[in-house]
Formats: sequence, C-alpha cells, structure tokens
Amino acid sequence: MSSTTKPIHIQDGAPSDVEEIKIESDYLRGNLIETMNDSISSGIPDDDNRLMKFHGSYLQDDRDLRVERQRQKLEPAYQFMIRVRTPAGFATPKQWLVMDELAHKYGNGTLKLTTRQAFQMHGILKWNMKKNIQEMNDALLDSIAACGDVNRNVMCSPNPNQSSVHAEIYEWSKKLSLDLLPQTTAYHEIWLDEEKVVDTAGEEVEPIYGATYLPRKFKIGIAVPPMNDIDVFSQDIGLIAIVEDEKLVGFNVAVGGGMGMAHGDEQTYPQLGRLIGFVPTDQVVDVAKHLMMIQRDNGNRSVRKYARFKYTIDSRGLDWLISELHSRLGWELEETRPYHFDHNGDRYGWVPAENDRWNYTFFIENGRVRDTENYKLMTALREIAEIHTGDFRLSPNQNLVLGDVADSNKNNIEEIIAKYGLESPAEQSALRRNSMACVALPTCGLAMAEAERYLPSLITKIEGLLDEAGLGDEEIVTRMTGCPNGCARPAIAELGFIGKGPGKYNMYLGGGFTGQRLSKIYRENIGEEEILSELGPILKRYAKERDDGEHFGDFVIRAGIVAETTDGTNFHKV
Repeated sequence: MSSTTKPIHIQDGAPSDVEEIKIESDYLRGNLIETMNDSISSGIPDDDNRLMKFHGSYLQDDRDLRVERQRQKLEPAYQFMIRVRTPAGFATPKQWLVMDELAHKYGNGTLKLTTRQAFQMHGILKWNMKKNIQEMNDALLDSIAACGDVNRNVMCSPNPNQSSVHAEIYEWSKKLSLDLLPQTTAYHEIWLDEEKVVDTAGEEVEPIYGATYLPRKFKIGIAVPPMNDIDVFSQDIGLIAIVEDEKLVGFNVAVGGGMGMAHGDEQTYPQLGRLIGFVPTDQVVDVAKHLMMIQRDNGNRSVRKYARFKYTIDSRGLDWLISELHSRLGWELEETRPYHFDHNGDRYGWVPAENDRWNYTFFIENGRVRDTENYKLMTALREIAEIHTGDFRLSPNQNLVLGDVADSNKNNIEEIIAKYGLESPAEQSALRRNSMACVALPTCGLAMAEAERYLPSLITKIEGLLDEAGLGDEEIVTRMTGCPNGCARPAIAELGFIGKGPGKYNMYLGGGFTGQRLSKIYRENIGEEEILSELGPILKRYAKERDDGEHFGDFVIRAGIVAETTDGTNFHKV
C-alpha cells in the first residue's frame, strides 16, 4: 500500500452475522437463560457466546488439553473468562478480597490485571457463572459492558503527579463509564434474577446505542500529563487532562486510536488518535456521547475487521468527523491546549500522596496475581487488603497501586511485604518493569503464539544482551501479544512482538517511549534464536551511537534501522 493510498472501509455489503444476532437478541437477552441452564454440555453455542461478550464474558477452552481431549473423544475443556468493570481500575479492599475469594472458589486460583485496568478471572465453569456474578454483585462489582460492541472500561491514570486533581479526574472516568453503559436490563434478568421490566417491543430501550449497539468495541481513557500510562492515543477517544493553576479545566480530545489489525490484510492497521480540540470538563460527557453515536451511525457493519472508529474516520477524513461532531453538538470545540508527556510507565515503590498519605506501586509481571511455591504474592496482597484502609488501583501497565495508605499503617504494610519477601520493584530490571504481555495461550482462542507465559524468559535473555552492550538498566518499552489484536499495545512499544504462529513472532521497532508513535516491522515470522541474533547488534549500536538521553525507539529511526511510521495508514510500508 503506498503512502498516498487511503484505505476504504465504508460499508458496501449486507450486515454481518453478528449484526443479525444483535437484532434478534431482544437487547442482549437471546437464549442465554436457557443455554446457561443446559447441563448437557459445559459449552454454549457460538451465537450465545457472541452475546455473552456484552455481559463481560467469553467462552474459552484450555488449549493445552485440546489434542488429548479430542483423542479421548471428549468435548474441549470449556471454561469462561469474566472481566470485571472497574472504571479507572479502582477497587476497595473488600472488593479485592471478594475477587481473591471468587478466583479460588470458582476460577483457576489466579487473577489477571488487564491492560484496561480491569480484573479478569479465568477457569470458571458454566454452572458456576451465575453464582460468581451474583457474589460479585454483592460486593458492588459487575461485568456489564466489559466486552462486546459497547464502550468498554474507562481508563484513567491511577497515580499521576498532580494528585490534587486525581480525585476529580477519577470521578469523570466513573461518570463516563456510567453514562455510556447500555440501558437494557438483560444482565440483571439473566444473572441476578430480576424480572423483565417492560416488553421491549416499540420501546426506546437503548437511547445511545440503539438495537444493534456499536459496530465494534469502543474504548475511552483519560491521561494526566506528564504521565501517559494509559496510552491515550491508543483509545477511540483519548482525553488529556488539562490542569491550570492546580485546577482541572477540561480535556484535549484525541479520536480514532486503536491497536488491532489482521495479519495479511494491509487494509487493517493500528492507528493513533488525532487531536481535534479542547472541551471544558462539564461538556466532556456530551462530546464522548456524540462521538460514539457518530461511530454507531457510520461504522462498517458488514466486515467486522473494518468496523473500528479509526477506519470510520480514515475513510471519511478528520475534517468530516469534526464537522459532523460540531453539527450534532450545536457548538464547536476550542483549540487544543499545551501539554507534555515524559513517560508511559508506572512509578514504583512508595510515592507521597496528599494529607500525609502514601501510594505504593507493586510490579506484577504481566498482571498475573498468583501464589507460587516460592513467591506468595496473592497471599501477601490478601493480608494487606485485610488491614488496608485506602484503595487498590489497577494500573494500565498491569501493575497494582496500593492507594491512599495512612501514614500510621505504612509500617504494617511494609512488614507484610517483608514477611513474604515481595521483591522491591527496583530489584527488577528497567526492561522488565517496562514490559507487558497479553494472556494468549492456553485460554485465548485467538492466540497464535505464547505471550504471558513466554515473555518473562525472553526478557531474561534480552537483559543479557543489554549487559553485553553495557546498557545496564536501560528503559526500553517492550510488549508482546499472541495475536495481532493488540491487547498489550505492542504496536506503540519501542520493542514489540506480535505472534504469528507457534514460537514465531513479527518483531517491531521504533515505537515512542511516551506512546506518541507507532512502530515499524523489522523482521517477520522469527523465533527466539533470530530475535536475539538480530537484536544483539542493534543494542550494541545503540550503546555506542545514541545521543545523550535518546530513547531506543528514537534511535532506531534516526539510525535508519527502521523507517518512521507517521500514520497508521503507512504502518505496513517498509
């Protein structure tokens, strides 16, 4: 695809099968009650699984066991993943304890902290799903709209430097999440045994979404400069908080970000959001709502891989979007205001907060909270939750912030950390602290290669290359996914790996250290030996030739190792 060729993603065919499923579902009800009560199989039909996503869950199976179960003529080892909606990643100590309990009671004994600041549980059997959701509900937790063709969990920086405005920004993330939730009562009827309120025939059940909801998933996040930990330009709507004289005055608005693509189809690509203006705080929900409805009315409903907001914008142009938005609003956005990002990683360890309080950020490798024989992380966090009077904040980098720790309680928490030998984040290399991986195998049905289970060992080998090059504790943003859907946002990493097949990855270089630039493919379909042999000489060049303070992603572009990706539409152009 040449740099001047514009992709065309405007709908030119009949609605996809998913659109038909949504239309016939009676606002996300479908046959889920009957299906979940069917005890013959531990799985569910595909049409019902499509609807399950709107309820925050996917049917999966343990792919490690597939071949053996096929040999024994058994159905796959079906299980459900459930994603818990937590705007800005906030949970109370009580909620943390409930999630811990449910993970052991119904799940696989672990929790996954996702890249969208949500809890994810794996391994839930079909006949335990309803009990699991009801017990979540008792703790004021739900999975409504955690998946599906709706607005997903709203992200927000959990530990910005401007802590004086964090509480206000957090409230805006909650308000966006609540105001953009689906209005159907299907979730409450199916899982919480509430009665159907009305006959939906002829009723305006979904004033924002309509009967067919959005063409694809939709993501919103709020960044607080100088931290871009949420990767604000990867969002469908990215909001950049503008603080003037220690007061939140509004948000710069970026639109059309998205990380997913499909191997072999250059009409799909990751894209970064583009700034379209500034909105005062009291108008931000209105702007988000109208942007979402523009996508509802114009997104591609024939081909789902072309259905994200980024393609709607790229097909028609940014000027079209701005004009359409202003027409619907009846007023115009203001000019964007100055801001600056200097990093997109977390700040680990103890950080002073307000009013003699503290925050402590744990490094949770790839977001997996579990106990192992030699590292009782889950037990330690359980004991902390039992005495903690503040909050738990799930970070966009899959880590955990212990928020609002009372000064009088700080020593007690430090004793638990010491008791279980929890490593100080400083004991991990900067490379490892700046790494992320999606779940991938064995549970994700889309995974083509390992990610969470493999990246830690690859990081160890790359650490060796860094030592050989004399780079020591160099910060390089490194991310891996098992498929091109981009859940760990590898396309904006300085060093990215996207699964292509068992043990094989496409290797990308040149993303921005602060999440401001897409990467470029460097080598395709390579395994570990080639990854290390290719990367070693580049790191040595970086050590010798870099400018003072130059980040790795900037260097590989300046040195001509890869070309700069200036826009998602030329992501595939070498």
